[in-house]
Amino acid sequence: MRDAVIVEAVRTPIGKGKPNGSLAHVHPVELLAHTLRALVERSGVDPALIDDVIGGTVDQVGEQAMNTTRYAVLSAGFPETVPATTVDRQCGSSQQSVHFAAQGVMSGAYDIVIACGVESMSRVPMWSNVPPGKDPFGPGVAERYPEGLVPQGISAELISAKWSLTREELDAFAVSSHQRAARAWEQGLFDAEVAPLDGVSRDECVRPGSTPEILAGLRPAYYDPAFAERFPQIEWNVTAGNASPVNDGASAVLITSSETAARLGLRPLARLHSFAVTGSDPLLMLTGVIPATEKVLGRAGLRLDDIDLFEVNEAFASVVLAWRQETGADLSKVNPHGGAIALGHPLGASGTRLTTTLVHAMRERGARYALQTMCEAGGLANAMILEGI
Repeated sequence: MRDAVIVEAVRTPIGKGKPNGSLAHVHPVELLAHTLRALVERSGVDPALIDDVIGGTVDQVGEQAMNTTRYAVLSAGFPETVPATTVDRQCGSSQQSVHFAAQGVMSGAYDIVIACGVESMSRVPMWSNVPPGKDPFGPGVAERYPEGLVPQGISAELISAKWSLTREELDAFAVSSHQRAARAWEQGLFDAEVAPLDGVSRDECVRPGSTPEILAGLRPAYYDPAFAERFPQIEWNVTAGNASPVNDGASAVLITSSETAARLGLRPLARLHSFAVTGSDPLLMLTGVIPATEKVLGRAGLRLDDIDLFEVNEAFASVVLAWRQETGADLSKVNPHGGAIALGHPLGASGTRLTTTLVHAMRERGARYALQTMCEAGGLANAMILEGI
């Protein structure tokens, strides 16, 4: 079986997902098209050689409907012969795109493929694809979970309670995310991965001045009397400060085999080593990163100590800290350039955003192995291991 390598990885700056956000004026198709153009310009690959473009988008409705990835390919100026598809594994949609793309290369179905993702949460707010009064789960799920499932914020609170995470721990982690992101920007560590767009060149949500004292003044973001009665163990520690914001952004990675890369004169950044997906309790919802990490390490034949860098999506601080408690990972190796709490979480773009940041960090730090994992709505998680070249 052939291998699969990443030869280029780019992303947009990440804007606030609000009407006054720095990228709110950009149609989501154009956000994604911008990264596709940057990807081929930086790599020098003839887009006519691309076998497929696999994109992730979560809210596939309105301006993100009708297979957004296909229209981004056309807007980017690629030949009409280049196909595209859009997938949805919730927050892990574009990481799933990487899995599919790499597996296609390894199997011989593809020679060159792009994995990418986009979300414009300013123009297509979360849950836009569920009209008021409609049930996306169906009667079978209601019968299986008669007390009802809960929103992600309540899941984050349940995780905080189950793993005995204090408000101070959550806020301290969030402050560290902002400090790491600000330091990475100051040191130019994002320069190689960010493709400026319409005069926007920096991530909009990074707050260098964030402190525990500032975050301590924020109210609980998800308090609800009904859930407080149902779950008396919740201490209501999750706030807007220790959770990811809503955002606009896009990202893309170019994947091929070592053989094809050598033939075309492309320099691999990392090899895609191993993959895993897993399901977990849909009530806790966001804990799948724990079994997914164990599963991908087992498939790779590696131990946690073999991993030099981790990217664990910071949907909520409680998710990463619970994962850390269970795995014993060294937090100094986790999200070294900051995570989604600071950089932002443009849902469908986040998977390949993490990959983009990770491969550049691996090159900068000389890492041998790196692991990326993401929690996803419905009790799902993706995990993969990259190998330095």
